[in-house]
Amino acid sequence: MRVLVATIVHHPEDARILHRQIAALRERGHQIMYAAPFAACGVTPRPGVEGVELPRAAGRDRRAALRAAGNLLAARGPEADVVLLHDPELLLALPGAMRRWRHGGRAPVTVWDVHEDTAAALVMKRWVPGVLRPALRLGVRAAERLAERNLRLLLAEDAYQARFRHVHPVVPNFATVPPLPPEQPRDDRVVYLGRLSRARGVLDMIETARLLGPAVRVEVIGEANPDVREVLTQADREGVLRWYGFLPNDRALARLSGALAGLSLLHDQPNYRHSRPTKVVEYMAHGVPVVTTPTPLASELVERHGCGLVVPYADPAAAANAVRRLRADQALRVGAARRGREVALSGLNWQVRAAEFVALLERWVNEADAARNATSGSAPMSDAVLAG
Repeated sequence: MRVLVATIVHHPEDARILHRQIAALRERGHQIMYAAPFAACGVTPRPGVEGVELPRAAGRDRRAALRAAGNLLAARGPEADVVLLHDPELLLALPGAMRRWRHGGRAPVTVWDVHEDTAAALVMKRWVPGVLRPALRLGVRAAERLAERNLRLLLAEDAYQARFRHVHPVVPNFATVPPLPPEQPRDDRVVYLGRLSRARGVLDMIETARLLGPAVRVEVIGEANPDVREVLTQADREGVLRWYGFLPNDRALARLSGALAGLSLLHDQPNYRHSRPTKVVEYMAHGVPVVTTPTPLASELVERHGCGLVVPYADPAAAANAVRRLRADQALRVGAARRGREVALSGLNWQVRAAEFVALLERWVNEADAARNATSGSAPMSDAVLAG
C-alpha cells in the first residue's frame, strides 16, 4: 500500500505515529508519505519515509495550517491507498479534499485515528474562552458523528467506544518492550517522559523535585506548553531538576532504564479519565516503578499489578514521600519494576498488536478495491496485490 499519514498538531517524532504505526507499516513493506510540521519542530523526516512539510497548528489561529493540510490532502490523497489522519482538526480540512477526490474518480480509504477524548481535550486548552466551551463541546460531538458516517475510525482506548454509535477497532497505545531485561532500578534518579503542561502536573513535579532535594535527581523529558516553559527553564537553571526538552523517542526511552521511579502526576481532568497514560506503560516496559495520581486506568493498572504507588492529585509532598519509600525499600522497588515489565511484556506490548494494525488497514483497502471493481464490473483484486 501507499499510505499518507498526516498531522498538524503532533510532533513529527510522536511515538504512536512514527515509532509504532509508521514503523509497523514500513516493516510490512508499505510506502509512507508523512505530512507533518517538520520545520516547526526542528526535525527532518526519517530515512525511508517521504516527508511532506506542513505548518503546525498552535494557539487560537489555525487557519494557515488547515488550508495547507486541505490543499495537501486534495492534491496528494489520490496517490495513496490510505489516508491516515491523526488530528481532529484535520476533519475540518477534509470535506474540500473529498470533493476533489470524488471529482477525480479515485478516493483513498480515509481513517481517523482517535487519540483522545477530543471535546474534553479542546476545552482544556487555555486559549479557548470559557464562554465558548459548551458550544465547542457540542460541535465536536457533532463532528465526531459526521466522521463516523464518512470515515473509518481507529480508537486508542476501549473507553472511547461510548462516544460513537458503532463499534470501531481499538489500536491501543502500548509500548515497545525492550527484548533484553532492563537495568535494575537504582536509588538516585526519577524520570518523567511526556508532554509538559499544568494539567499534566508540571508544577507539582517541580515542587516534588524541590522536596526531594539533591539526593534524588529528577529528569524531565518532553516538549512543554508555552505557559510553563519559563518556570521549567528556571527550575533547570536553579538545579531543582534537569529538563532535557524534547528528545527523539529512542533517545528519550534510553533515559528510563535504571530509574528509581517514573512520574505521572496528571490532574483530575475529563480527558484523562478514560485514557491510559502511555508514559505509565513505557515506565513498566523499561522496568521502572510508577508513581501516579489516581487517574482511573493508570491507578487500576498500578494497584492490580503492584508495579508502583498511587498518590493523591496535586499533592507534591505525597509524591515525594512515595519516591522516598521506593528509595528506602529495595525489595519494593525491584519487585515493582519486575512486575511492571512482566505485565507490559505479556499484555501491553506493541509488537503483539502491530501486525493487527497493519492487517486492518490492508483489509480496508482490499474491501474498497473490491467494491470499486464490483461497481465497474472488473474482476476482484488479487490478494497478491497486498502481499507485495
